Amino acid sequence: MYARSGLSGTGGDTQLMVAVCTAVCYRSPLVSRYASKEMAYNFSDRKKFTTWRKLWIYLAKAEKALGLLVTDAQVTEMESHAEDIDFAMAAEEESKLRHDVMAHVHTFAHCCPTAAPIIHLGATSCYVGDNTDLILLRDGFDILLPKLARVIDRLSNFAEKYAGLPTLGFTHYQPAQLTTVGKRACLWLQDLAMDMRNLQRAREDLRFRGVKGTTGTQASFLQLFQGDHDKVEDLDRMVTEMAGFKKAYMVTGQTYSRKVDIDSLSHLASMGATIHKICTDIRLLANLKEIEEPFEKEQIGSSAMAYKRNPMRCERCCSLARHLIALLADPLQTASVQWLERTLDDSANRRISLPESFLTADIILSTLQNITEGLVVYPKVIERHIRHELPFMATENIIMAMVKAGGNRQDCHEKIRVLSQQAANVVKQEGGDNDLLARVQADPYFAPILGHLDNILDPKTFIGRAPQQVARFLSEEVRPLLEPYKAEIDVKFELEL
Repeated sequence: MYARSGLSGTGGDTQLMVAVCTAVCYRSPLVSRYASKEMAYNFSDRKKFTTWRKLWIYLAKAEKALGLLVTDAQVTEMESHAEDIDFAMAAEEESKLRHDVMAHVHTFAHCCPTAAPIIHLGATSCYVGDNTDLILLRDGFDILLPKLARVIDRLSNFAEKYAGLPTLGFTHYQPAQLTTVGKRACLWLQDLAMDMRNLQRAREDLRFRGVKGTTGTQASFLQLFQGDHDKVEDLDRMVTEMAGFKKAYMVTGQTYSRKVDIDSLSHLASMGATIHKICTDIRLLANLKEIEEPFEKEQIGSSAMAYKRNPMRCERCCSLARHLIALLADPLQTASVQWLERTLDDSANRRISLPESFLTADIILSTLQNITEGLVVYPKVIERHIRHELPFMATENIIMAMVKAGGNRQDCHEKIRVLSQQAANVVKQEGGDNDLLARVQADPYFAPILGHLDNILDPKTFIGRAPQQVARFLSEEVRPLLEPYKAEIDVKFELEL
């Protein structure tokens, strides 16, 4: 670690060296600026290399239980040193050996002299490397799923609260038939619910690589157990269970199939697309001043324009979501170029793409939780926009009401057409307000329905079954998804930066 950065030293110098490196070395903003402590730790060197040591302990325990010459003293010694890793020594070993796994084998053996002969017995590098990656993916999903559940919960409460509040719908970003604020939120929720099911499935589909040897044939273990196939299978099963997995992949090359990485990261990228769409919608609505993300009392929107309230949280989500989506190209290409049983050109790429995908997903979920916990709705602005557009949308209802009152449909249509064009000219050419209703009220032709205009133009008569759709959707599809996460649902997230 220090040798590679040009720093050296021990003991009291360590904190100083870390501080210096923090100032002069590049650090990914995903960790230094945004990610949660739990996700940053999940992909830390300490988590990775202590997991390696645990896997060597699992292997030794299982080999001992199945009759190999591994002693209790050796296992106890390994367990007592599972956490105390000399990272400086490991870095020095790797600089000499050019092999990260063997560097840590030597470092572990240094503090476990009795166990040194049996550490990594029969295993290949991917025993610790790939199995650890699968553990980190599993634990990463376990961090993300409750966070996604909290976002869904907050947005469900929002949808329920505003289920009946009429608002302009937009198609092609042009005013369209009315919907409700809550129903629009359910469009977002539906995509998030799909993401929840996808992440749950990806997590449950993960298996352990297990104990497979250099090319996946288990030849080294078959030799250790003198041709006893049952013991080799027992070894694989025992280590898999110790690592907390129900199943191992039955066949592997040297590595587990890199399509597993595609499966995991594709669902994260898909969730990134969902969050980008949600936050883009909020940004568009913020421009209309209908809905805004939370804005702190002392928050500054612009260094030059003091009045601005920029949607910086949503913009951050969109920015990072694009990165998350782009990361999917890495596992796709990596899986496609793995030759035969394995090539090492996957390694450096996966060191970046796997952690960054989970770190980025973690960040945008936490930020979206903060957004959904403080969304601000401005009903009066929404109402004004409806009043501006509703007269045009209500023309068909006006025609129908006139027909019911004894009028001729064609005559009424022509009247409405002429008045609508006049009103549109006022809006577009003169910059005035939509005065179609005033024109209708001033025309004697429409005298039979003037007493009914308020009912005809009530926005709630234009929202169809939106409130009922919201209630049923939340009850039948959304709330049941949250049941497994009830104990963790109330945790709030405070945005630090």
